[in-house]
Amino acid sequence: MAEPLRIVFCGTPAFAVPSLQALLEDQSLNVHTVITQPDKPVGRSQEMCPPPVKLLAENHGIPVLQPEDINAHAEEIAPLQPDFIVVVAYGQLLKPALLTIPSIAPVNVHPSLLPRWRGASPIQHALLAGDSETGVTIQHIVERLDAGPILAQERTAIEPRETAQTLHDRLSVLGASLLVRTLKEPLHPHVQEERDATQCTKLTRSDGIADPREQTAEEIDRHVRALVPWPGVRCRITGEEVKLLATELDAAPDTLPLPCAQGTTLFVRMLQSPGKRPMSGAEWQRGHRA
Repeated sequence: MAEPLRIVFCGTPAFAVPSLQALLEDQSLNVHTVITQPDKPVGRSQEMCPPPVKLLAENHGIPVLQPEDINAHAEEIAPLQPDFIVVVAYGQLLKPALLTIPSIAPVNVHPSLLPRWRGASPIQHALLAGDSETGVTIQHIVERLDAGPILAQERTAIEPRETAQTLHDRLSVLGASLLVRTLKEPLHPHVQEERDATQCTKLTRSDGIADPREQTAEEIDRHVRALVPWPGVRCRITGEEVKLLATELDAAPDTLPLPCAQGTTLFVRMLQSPGKRPMSGAEWQRGHRA
């Protein structure tokens, strides 16, 4: 029986957990080291919180490294002699000194159909653009971000009321399954078509500003489904800035009708005023009439 393939796994948030779990469950693969981001302070108490990937690795007794800069530790990683370095939502870019370490390849799970939506926020941008489908790509990592040869892809339809969270969860599982299948078969890379490439940047609070005077109901609804909870969607209604938490394109009970551009109407199901609790659109409207 062949020796299990040796893997160094680099990942940090919840999106990476299904991939690590899938690798751990396959006896032909041996994850012998996990590299993740340092613990970070969370919430008002600023309590130090370990990344989800670290918790899973420690539960399985796998050594965990948490360097501030992974590229400064290439000489420590090289002696691990991995066949693959697997990167899933790690949070740092690997430089050539690391990319040349694995005997087979450094690979990445990316939640889009590359070359569409290269960059930090492909799930959200697929929703913002109104894409009808997306998927996951296993790519051979190169120094240029998300531009490496494609090793495998799997497509999935974007449901009409899909949110960033539901799509995130589906793609994380889809990517995990595709990753394991790809590592166990001979690699057949093919170069990305540069002419088809689109870019997406890291999201900021300014991405969540909505203006019903300039945007249609469908455009704002896509923002809400893509950007809640982070960075959130803010909008002015009768002069007051509120957070839009959930919206509909069709009239529904307990919603607030919001006139938008081009004669369209958005139905606000949940919203939140500054310093107040979340409430239904109808409840918010009753309070402001009073």
